[in-house]
Amino acid sequence: MNSKTSIWLAFFLNLSYAIVEFIAGGIFGSSAVLADSVHDLGDVIAIGISALLETISNREEDGQYTLGYKRFSLLGAILTAVILMIGSVLVILENITKIVHPQPVNEEGVLWLGIIAVSINVLASLLVRKGKTKNESILSLHFLEDTIGWLAVILMAIILQFTDWYILDPLLSLVISIFILTKAIPRFWSALKIFLDAVPEGVDIKQVKNDLEQLDHVVSVNQLNLWTMDGLEKNAIVHVCLEEIEHIEYCKESIRNLLKDYDFQNVTIEVDANLASHQTHKRKIEELGVGQSHGHHHS
Repeated sequence: MNSKTSIWLAFFLNLSYAIVEFIAGGIFGSSAVLADSVHDLGDVIAIGISALLETISNREEDGQYTLGYKRFSLLGAILTAVILMIGSVLVILENITKIVHPQPVNEEGVLWLGIIAVSINVLASLLVRKGKTKNESILSLHFLEDTIGWLAVILMAIILQFTDWYILDPLLSLVISIFILTKAIPRFWSALKIFLDAVPEGVDIKQVKNDLEQLDHVVSVNQLNLWTMDGLEKNAIVHVCLEEIEHIEYCKESIRNLLKDYDFQNVTIEVDANLASHQTHKRKIEELGVGQSHGHHHS
C-alpha cells in the first residue's frame, strides 16, 4: 500500500471516530474524552490536508516544479506537527483549572469508548507505520501516542469503577498532552530543518569535506552544499580544484563513490583545473556550520 492510500484510510478512520468521540464525551461528562475529541478533530483536518499534500507530492517534476513535488509531503508533516502542538497546549490550559474542581465521569461509557478508540488507533497506526516519509512518521507517532493515551483512559475508567478519584480525568489529560507535546516539538523541528535546506540529519559536513580533500588528485574543496528534499533523498553540490585536468573523470567517479557511501543519491560536481580559476570562485566553506546549508539545487 502506498503512502497516499494509507494516509487517506487513516483520515476516514479518524474522522468517523472523532465525531463519535465528541458526542460520547459530552454524554459521559468526561473532560479527558472531550479534550481528546477536539484534539482528534484537529488531527482529522491535519490528516486530510496531509493526505492531499501527500497525493500532490507523488507527481513527477514539471516545468513549474523542476525538482518535483516532494516538499509537499514535508509541508504536510509540518502542518500536522503544528496542529498537534497547538492542540496539546489548549488541552493543558483547559485542564489546569479542572484539577482544582474535578467533575464526575461516566466511567462505564468511557471504558467502552476507550476500547473502540484503541482498536481504531492501532489499525490507523498499522496503516502508516511502514511509511518512510516524514509525513507518515509524524502520523504514525500520533496514532501510537493516541493508543497509549486511550489505554491510560481505560485504566482510569476501571479505577473509577471502585473509587471516586475524579481528579484522575483532568490529570490524565494533562499527562497525555504534555507527552504528545514533548514528542511533537522535536519532529516539527526535524521537518522544519529539512524544509530550510539544512544539512541532512546524521551527516557531518566537516567530515565529508575532509574525506573529499583526502581523495587522490584533489587539491581543495571550494564549495560543498548538502541537503535533502524530503528527508529521504539526499543531494550534494561539490566544487573542487584538481592537480591536473586529465584526472577529471577519475576524480568525479571517486567523489560520487564517496558521497554514495554517505547515502547521497544526487550529486553535481564542478571542477577547476588550476588554482587560478579556483581562486576566482573560492568560497570559505570552513565557515559553514554543520547545521547550515544554502538553497542550491541539483541539476
